[in-house]
Amino acid sequence: RLANAVTPLWRLPYQEQLQVKYESQRKILQTLASRLEELGTDMQKSGGLCCPLQPVVPSPVINGYRNKSTFSVNRGPDGNPKTVGLYVGTGRARNIVCVKANQVKNIPPKHKEVAQCYEEFIRCSPLDPCILFHEGGHWRELVVRTTSCGHTMAIVTFHPQELGQEALATQKALLKEFFVCGPGTACGLTSLYFQESTMTRCSHEQSPFQLLHGEPHIFEEVCGLKFRVSPDAFFQVNTGAAEVLYQVVGELSQADGDTVLLDICCGTGEQWPLSKIVGIEVVEKAIEDARWNAAFNGILNCEFHSGKAETTLPQLLSSWEDARPLVAVVNPSRAGLHYRVVRAIRNCKSIRRLLYISCKPEGEAMRNFVELCCPPDPWKKLSGEPFAPTLAIPFDMFPHTVHCELVLLLTR
Repeated sequence: RLANAVTPLWRLPYQEQLQVKYESQRKILQTLASRLEELGTDMQKSGGLCCPLQPVVPSPVINGYRNKSTFSVNRGPDGNPKTVGLYVGTGRARNIVCVKANQVKNIPPKHKEVAQCYEEFIRCSPLDPCILFHEGGHWRELVVRTTSCGHTMAIVTFHPQELGQEALATQKALLKEFFVCGPGTACGLTSLYFQESTMTRCSHEQSPFQLLHGEPHIFEEVCGLKFRVSPDAFFQVNTGAAEVLYQVVGELSQADGDTVLLDICCGTGEQWPLSKIVGIEVVEKAIEDARWNAAFNGILNCEFHSGKAETTLPQLLSSWEDARPLVAVVNPSRAGLHYRVVRAIRNCKSIRRLLYISCKPEGEAMRNFVELCCPPDPWKKLSGEPFAPTLAIPFDMFPHTVHCELVLLLTR
């Protein structure tokens, strides 16, 4: 049941999975074409689509490809409230339970091993799990990150409730002892982090990630470059597929030595063969990683700006006086780009090529596509020349699931 909920395509042969995803991407491009036609855009259709759609680029790794997994703590099917796993069921049906991830194909064995050890630890702890914040309890979710270099990072989230500093110190010491000297030693953790959080999600700035054991960072290698990864830094969840995606995005940018690339939502900072790279990222620790990554790899043509894109980008572009061609790459979360970011890109004459990378193109990204490509709209302050969808390439970053990463090339 869990495998069906988390990885609904797992029973299909891989080629059939790719065909299912191709058809879903076709529908997305058909929808975009219809939306733009309704707004008065004269579409040069390609088989009913707003632009040519290439076949789905397969993932180099099909099973156990995730480099990051988040495990919840809640009641299991047997009623044990200290079960570490993934949710099954719906709130409407009131049948939500937390099920161990043993049968889920996209989670690697190492992640399952760390989750099992964490469950063993909290079941021996006298402290309760924190299922509903207002009902008390402490032990919360576990995040596991791994890399192809053999590194493993575990991050435990803990609700402090009314515990004092001494009691907190005791719990941190017990957790460290379990993973460094006890049964958890088998996990071979590179890094063990602890975060006290009174919210569902907490940034490092809101509540610092406390290093209990090991190295502050883990390291990954992509396209021959070394990347430093912090606890909350964004990194594509499928490293092998990300490598293929970055290579194609580099080619699509048509960049030469005179091109400036604007990398919005840059995460840890992918590096491209250009004269200059300007990165923007809201997560401060990710920007620190990006600067380290550029320096370590001897890439000196980068500058990174920390802050919300909707604040930072308009300021950056309003002062832009560089005559060189400007190519933009955006890779936002599922929430899509803030309207002020879309408006800044649309109204910047220097940006002639835009690569929009979306993990949920049927969601908020669709709104962004329409805003970028619709006729000028003075009411929405979209005065710049519209972009046109030019090419769509889907990448299978998430085998066994229905999700796909779409790279949409927009030009003007």
